[in-house]
Amino acid sequence: MSRRLLAYFLLDTSGSMNGEPIQALNNGFNGLISMLRADPQAMESLHLSVITFDREVKNIIPLTDLAGFYPMEITCPDSGPTHTGVALEMVSELVKKELIRGSSDGKDDWRPLLFIFTDGKPSDIQKYRQMIPMIREMEFGAIVGCAAGPKADEQFLKELTDHVVKLDTTDAITLSSFFKWVSSSITMGGKSQGTGENVPLPPPPSELNIII
Repeated sequence: MSRRLLAYFLLDTSGSMNGEPIQALNNGFNGLISMLRADPQAMESLHLSVITFDREVKNIIPLTDLAGFYPMEITCPDSGPTHTGVALEMVSELVKKELIRGSSDGKDDWRPLLFIFTDGKPSDIQKYRQMIPMIREMEFGAIVGCAAGPKADEQFLKELTDHVVKLDTTDAITLSSFFKWVSSSITMGGKSQGTGENVPLPPPPSELNIII
């Protein structure tokens, strides 16, 4: 078995994503899977897990290798809160359970990647801030936050990670561009981890604004 690269996706499915945004998210995410499947190294090592968060938090796609990954349609309620903190709590529990460290055959996993996509801000701010130090201690190779659309508050993501991108809209073209960049980031993550350093991220396309 080759060393695994685990990538966790936290996707905002709160009520504000209803309509065109959730369709664009589905199209962009499915396009990401297609792009990754064209990379032989990703096919060999990448494992994906998808967590959606609105009023409920669900691990809709448990950790699955890329070859066996079948995208499902991501849906969202008509309205409701954004439980980002509970989503972070779930991913911390999953990583503790799923990441292989200190194995006897030396096939430890690479440092995992975490991608968080939201079009708003946490409804459970206290829980969110409680989880930030715990997530930072988990030694992710990279944590990437994406604040999408005019109502997204990137400052909350900045509390969690230095890698935050801002999308002006949540339309299909912009989200497709974001997920192409994510594909490049994952590919780079699989090629650069032998050093044990953080994963360097590729320069983003013009539709993505890096928040400093």
